[in-house]
This record gives sequence, structure tokens and C-alpha cells, in this order.
Amino acid sequence: MAINYQQRGALALAAGLATGLLAVLPSLAQQANFESLTLSGATPTASVSGFTNGISALSSIAGRDRNGTICAGFADTAPDHIMVLQQDFATLTLQVNSGGNDTSLLVQGPDGTVRCGDDTDRRNPDARVQDQNWPAGTYSVWVGSHQQGQRYNYSLSTTP
Repeated sequence: MAINYQQRGALALAAGLATGLLAVLPSLAQQANFESLTLSGATPTASVSGFTNGISALSSIAGRDRNGTICAGFADTAPDHIMVLQQDFATLTLQVNSGGNDTSLLVQGPDGTVRCGDDTDRRNPDARVQDQNWPAGTYSVWVGSHQQGQRYNYSLSTTP
């Protein structure tokens, strides 16, 4: 089957658009609502701030985490923070401090691995994710609230 000049032009245009879109997607995926944080061996801790205010269920953003737990809470569809790990971390803790409001966390890794966190303990409803085996790469972090559209100011801190 022969392809005429018009079809070749359409194919070339489609290939050019696809290539351009692929070049833009990584930068679009890196957009976050608030500050980013970068961790390395020299700076293994960081703290950023923001506020919850989302109406999208975290379970619709990522479903379940790597342990099969449903990700509870509500956040914006865009991640709140981008976290870059410049090296592998054996352990890492992300802790929300909103003054004891009922918050939640969703962390999606560079390989698609999802980690979700809820109450720190029985007396503190601020969310925490504490886990092992964090490979180097770029992570998207959502800080949510358990009630849709609830606005809480928070700080998010990381420790190895």
C-alpha cells in the first residue's frame, strides 16, 4: 500500500506533535501547588508548608498504597509538593503538623509506588508516612484533609 504526499505530511505532523508533547510532559508532571524539597546525604531533612483545600478523593488519585490500604482523605488533583531524593534512603519519615487537625498523606514515587499515611497515633490525627526503601528520584506528595474542602495550614517535615 503506497502512502501519498498528503498522508506523509499528516504522519510527519503527528510524529512532531507527539515528540513535542513527550518533551513537555515531564515538566508538566513536576508542577506542584507549594514549595519543593530536595534531600541528600548532606541535607537529609527538610520542611515546607502549605494548606489543605482539596475536593478530590485521594483514593481516586492513587487508589491503594503498596500495602493495599485505601488512601483516605481529600486533596487537590495536583500534588502539593515535589520531593527529590538525590540518593537512596533506607528509611524516611514525612510528618504533617497542622496543629492536630485530621490530615492525610499520599506519596507517589518515581516508579509509581504509592505510600499513604494517616494519623500519627491515637491522640494525634496529623498524618505521617514512615517507611523503608526509598529509591532516588522524584516523588509527588499530596497533603489532604479527611473532610472535603477543609482548609488547614500545615508544615511538612522529613527525617531519615
